[in-house]
Amino acid sequence: MLSYRHAFHAGNHADVLKHAVLLELLSYFNRKDKPWHYIDTHAGGGCYALDSEQAGKTAEYVDGIARLWDRDDLPEPLAAYRAAVAQFNPHGRLLFYPGSPALAMTAARAQDRLRLFELHPADFESLERTFASETERVQCRKADGFAALKSLLPPPSRRAVVLVDPPYELKEDYRRVVDCLKDALRRFPTGTYAVWYPLLARPEARALPARLAEIGADSWLDVRLAVRQPPRDGFGMFGSGMFIVNPPWVLPERLEAMMPWLVNVLGVDDSAGFDLEHHIE
Repeated sequence: MLSYRHAFHAGNHADVLKHAVLLELLSYFNRKDKPWHYIDTHAGGGCYALDSEQAGKTAEYVDGIARLWDRDDLPEPLAAYRAAVAQFNPHGRLLFYPGSPALAMTAARAQDRLRLFELHPADFESLERTFASETERVQCRKADGFAALKSLLPPPSRRAVVLVDPPYELKEDYRRVVDCLKDALRRFPTGTYAVWYPLLARPEARALPARLAEIGADSWLDVRLAVRQPPRDGFGMFGSGMFIVNPPWVLPERLEAMMPWLVNVLGVDDSAGFDLEHHIE
């Protein structure tokens, strides 16, 4: 199924959480001069115009990045995230929202490499256009990221952040996320893996964090942001989470500083809140 297009959701509350965490991971990797690889299993289109027909149809960014855009009290991790988004909006107006690969590129140095997978034909064309001038550091492949990831592990740098961010349109996506992560850890146990997941009423979504916690990783972190109460009809996303295997040791403290602020600014009702669980064996 190739109906999902991230442009409809660009810059929403889930993107704020996902991308703030992603930039925290890459910032930590940049503490050393050694190169790193960023691998994205579901890269999307690269960058999204917020006045496009797709983004404008739902305007989800209004309750996401737009709520941070003019604030002067952002915690440091969110200030860094907004500064990265601002690189794509040089005139100060919020007109474009960068996807995960574009944001990763803002953190990449000359020695770092991006490896991007996208299966949707239109999004893949957009992704290639986004990185047309970066053929040395960036490789885009039209492929199923779940299956293709194994070909890159372990990377030559032996340092990598892998983002697993499928659309979860199909029930099998939940199983494939778990299987993908298990296989990746066998091939490259020291990699840092970040899995984004939606908060939904459906059983597969509710069970996913526990299934990820059971894969046997020595260290993991699970952070969830709920912006509203679950819909009474059982349909619709009311928040999202990031499950990170082999997280940087500084990440829990950084998230503790930013998550209450996010709840206050992005929360829609009194049910808004966050959960943060950190496990080390």
